[in-house]
Amino acid sequence: MNGSFAANAALLAEIKAGLAGQAADCDVLVCAPAPYLLQCADVLAGSAVAWGAQDVSAHDVGAYTGEVSASMLADCACQYVIVGHSERRAYHLESNELVAQKAQQVLRAGLRPVICVGETLQQRELGQTNNVVTAQLQAVLDVLEAADVLKIVVAYEPVWAIGTGKTATPQMAQDVHAVLRAQLAAKDVIAAERVQILYGGSMKPDNAKELLAMADIDGGLIGGAALKSADFLAIARAA
Repeated sequence: MNGSFAANAALLAEIKAGLAGQAADCDVLVCAPAPYLLQCADVLAGSAVAWGAQDVSAHDVGAYTGEVSASMLADCACQYVIVGHSERRAYHLESNELVAQKAQQVLRAGLRPVICVGETLQQRELGQTNNVVTAQLQAVLDVLEAADVLKIVVAYEPVWAIGTGKTATPQMAQDVHAVLRAQLAAKDVIAAERVQILYGGSMKPDNAKELLAMADIDGGLIGGAALKSADFLAIARAA
């Protein structure tokens, strides 16, 4: 929950300029708060930078004051929507089943869901990491046909490594990504090859290259570093 029209204009312009001639080397996406989606559409139209939303309603339409439907996001020309972010799960008590419903809504609207999974520090210390993240992803896979699985993006965000000063080593991240890749393969072998699995545990310019060198880490879900164009561009260059 960051940004203003003025700050966004400067940040997006700097990202566009910094990616000129380079964007074809990797996919670049920004996900903005709902009030700024039309600004993204205006500023980024025709560029190599895609845009999307940070959340979506599990409902199509109706008496759900304050919610934003997938069709509304499609009207804003969004291409992606983040679902199940760790902050939504923690602060809004979103269940695995609700995240699955949201992913379905995103796909029905012709958009691509970025499905977030991740464990807390307590869960990791109890040795529950793999059980937690696979249960979170399986809830989504269970309601999707194989053709739709090809359209998703998965993001692993170890909650304990976000803004806490604790860090996951590249190998620790890779180990979980490999588990998620195997889970996708059990659903559909082609999906396992094509679905991008992003790492969202405080990827920064100084660790991006090492993380992205791991076999199953396909990109990053960038948090605070995305608010500074120099940092975001440095991560994009590492990709």
